[in-house]
Amino acid sequence: MEEKKNCTAFTEFILLGFSDHPELQIFLFLIFLVIYAITFLGNFGMIILIKISPRLHTPMYFFLSHMSFVDLCYSTIIVPKMLVIISTEDQIISFLGCIVQFYLFCTCVVTEVVLLAVMAYDRFVAICNPLLYMVAMSQKLCIQLVCGSYICGTVSSLIHTCLALQISSYKSNIINHFFCDLPPLLSLSCSDVSINELLLFIVASFNEISTIIIILTSYIFILITILRIRSSEGRCKAFSTCASHLTAIVVFHGTILFIYCRPRSGNILDSDKVATVFYTVVIPMLNPLIYSLRNKDVKNALRKYKKKKSMWNV
Repeated sequence: MEEKKNCTAFTEFILLGFSDHPELQIFLFLIFLVIYAITFLGNFGMIILIKISPRLHTPMYFFLSHMSFVDLCYSTIIVPKMLVIISTEDQIISFLGCIVQFYLFCTCVVTEVVLLAVMAYDRFVAICNPLLYMVAMSQKLCIQLVCGSYICGTVSSLIHTCLALQISSYKSNIINHFFCDLPPLLSLSCSDVSINELLLFIVASFNEISTIIIILTSYIFILITILRIRSSEGRCKAFSTCASHLTAIVVFHGTILFIYCRPRSGNILDSDKVATVFYTVVIPMLNPLIYSLRNKDVKNALRKYKKKKSMWNV
C-alpha cells in the first residue's frame, strides 16, 4: 500500500547519466564531444561521397548511405542531450521528450538491424551471382528493401511506445541512464509491466534471430562460393568485399544481444550502461571508419575527390 501511495504520474524525468562518477565529467564530455564530431563528419561525409561519386552508385553503397544516415540520426538523438547533462547538469527531460527520444532511437536501431541483413543479402547476390547482380538487385528492389527496413523499425518502435504510454504512474522520476531507454523506464513503473518486458524480449529476439538467420544463410553460401574459387587472389578479393560488413555485424549484433535479448533483472546494471554507450555512441563512429579504411572503392573515390578539389583550388 505504501508503494502505491508513492506512485505519481510524472510530467518530467531526471536522467542520472554518469553522475555516479563526478570526477570523470570533464573527461567524458571531451571524449563524447570528439566521438560525436567524428561520427557526424564520418557519416555525413560518407553520404555525400556516395552521392557525388558515380563509381559508388551501386546497390551496396546505396544501402551503406542509408546505414550512415541511420547512424547519424540515432547518434544525434542520444549524444547532444547527454553532453548537456554532463556539462550543465541539466538532467531534466519532459515525459513527452522522453517518449519521443525512445521512439526515434528504437526506430533507428531496428532499422539498422534490418539494413545489415539486407546488406548481407546484397553481398550474397554480388558474390554468388555476379553476372546477374545488377539485374537481381534492381533499383526498384533496393528502394523496396530500404523502405521495408524503415517500416520494420517504425512498427517495432510503435509497439513498445504505445505500451509504454499505458503506464499511468511511476515510483520515481529518476532514470538511472543517460537517455530514455525502455528497460530502466519499465523498472520505475508502479503497474505490472510483465507484458511490456515480454514483448521487448520477443520483438528484440525476433528481429535479432530473423536477421541473423538471413546473415548466416547469406554468408554460408558466400563462403561456399569463395572456397570454389581456384585462385587465392580471387578468394582474397571476394572475401575483402565482405570483411567490412562482417566487422560491423559482429560489433553491432554482439552488443544488441547482450543488452536486449536476455531476461531483465531489476534495474539496469553498470555493465548495461557501458554496453549501451558502446552501440549508441561508439559504433556510429566506427561504421564509416570500418567501411572507408577497409574498402578500396571508398578510398579511391575519396582520392579522386581530393584530386579534383586540389585542381579547382589551383
